[in-house]
Amino acid sequence: MPRYRVTFYKTVSDDTGHEHRAAQKELTVLADDETEALAEAERLYALAEGCDWRLRADAVEALET
Repeated sequence: MPRYRVTFYKTVSDDTGHEHRAAQKELTVLADDETEALAEAERLYALAEGCDWRLRADAVEALET
């Protein structure tokens, strides 16, 4: 089963007004495909943080490792 690194990002502005993506949390999950990896990471995020990931991040990305 492939391993995926799933990263949750929040877009933030620096002191000059430029926007940057800042990683909020990174999880490693085993899944058959990217869709399954995202679903599992979202579930684990909710368990760990006690809330839906969209309250603390605005993007999520899964990369097979």
